[in-house]
Parts: sequence; structure tokens; C-alpha cells
Amino acid sequence: MILEGSGVFIGALLTILFLKKNRKVETTLLGTSKLKSLVMAVIPIIILTSIGVKNVFELDSHLYGFIAVIGTLLYCIMEEYGWRGYLQEELKTLQPWKKYLIIGFTWYLWHLTFLTKATVGDNLFFLAMMLLGSWGIGQVAELTKSVLASACFHLIIQIMMFNALIKNGINGTDKLIVLSVSIVLWILIMKKWKNENTIANPVYN
Repeated sequence: MILEGSGVFIGALLTILFLKKNRKVETTLLGTSKLKSLVMAVIPIIILTSIGVKNVFELDSHLYGFIAVIGTLLYCIMEEYGWRGYLQEELKTLQPWKKYLIIGFTWYLWHLTFLTKATVGDNLFFLAMMLLGSWGIGQVAELTKSVLASACFHLIIQIMMFNALIKNGINGTDKLIVLSVSIVLWILIMKKWKNENTIANPVYN
């Protein structure tokens, strides 16, 4: 999983260096608030460690839950450095709909689902998810300027649908607990984040 995300990560680091030569790059690992970014990341780690994740390695479910969520979060951080840390910054002069369309479609192409046995319907659904995710996570990145905060929402998508380390280890009820508790707490954190941004910059949108 870590190697899978490394391609986007390495590409992002290289291209960000070139981008910085032309203009200031605002999105960083922890964004405009280190504490809030870290608290957002800790929330799903605590929840999944507490719930536990069943596994075939005969590890304690709580220990494995901790390992799995940390590994998945690292993967999400790597991907988010590419999609939000670089590409969203590169395209920020475009109209929002154009920006998120390009990011979402590129994100879809990167997964290569069209080369698998997935049906046309599956591919269209996945493309729609990538477009919606690009807009939603893009809004988080705009507000927080944080790769880690963006990775938290990416993590939820992974847990709910795709992640090989977690998806078969917890049931639907547990997934809903992770989703609902994390999202509610993250929204509260981001509301406070937005209020502080508004105070610091009265013209902040």
C-alpha cells in the first residue's frame, strides 16, 4: 500500500519544487493549523484502534486496527500530496468546475480501473466518486491548506469502500461509527478553523 502511493508522492514532491519557482505554494502537510490537522488525524486512529479490525495475521484486533489505520493514513497522505498538494495548487487559477473536473478525471485514470474486469457501470460510478471526492476534499484543502486534513477525508473513503487492509475486518455498523463520529468532529474542527481564518483575514472566503 505504501509503495502504491509512493508514485504520486514522489511525482508531487518533484513537481512542487518546480511550481515553487513560479509562485508561492500555500498547501503544506499541516496547513494553517498544526494542532487542528493533528487532532483530525488522531480521531479515526483512536476509533479504529478501539473498535479493532479482524485480520488473517492472528494479531490482536486492536493492535491490527492501529497498524492498518496508520498504514492507510500514510497512503492517503502520499496521494493527497499529489492531488491537493500539487495538482490543485497548479490549477488554482482555473474556474472551480474546470479544476475539479481535471483533478477528478486524472485521479480516476491513475487508478486504471478501466483496465480491470470492472463493468462500464462500475467505471462510471468510480469516475463519479472521484469527481465528487475531488470537489469535496478540494473544499477541505481550500479551507485548511492542509494535506493531512485532506488525507483524513480520503481515509474515510478508503475505509468505507476500497481499502484492502480494513474493508473486510469491520462490519457495516463499525464503518458507520467511524464515518459518523469522524465527520461530525471534523466539521466542528473545520468550523472553528474557518472562524479563525475569517478573523485573521476579513476578506477570507
